[in-house]
Amino acid sequence: MRGAVWLVLIACAGLLMYLILKKRLRIGWFVVFGAHMALAAIALYVINYSGWITQVYIPINPVTMGAVTILGLPGIALLLGLKIILFGQAV
Repeated sequence: MRGAVWLVLIACAGLLMYLILKKRLRIGWFVVFGAHMALAAIALYVINYSGWITQVYIPINPVTMGAVTILGLPGIALLLGLKIILFGQAV
């Protein structure tokens, strides 16, 4: 099982590198993506520890970071809504 997971990981990484090199993406794209990722982490940290919205905790992990990076502030609303719908509360 572990071998299959590693094989899929290596194949996906290779395909991603091929696409990046084929499209010749400039370094600016990575800078913008990195800035969005950093702002997403800061936004999640502020929501979790500022006390603006009491009793709310959204874990900072790759899935939540990806949702907030791609969707922005509506991504935070999506995560809060999913947490309330699935678990019945915001905590």
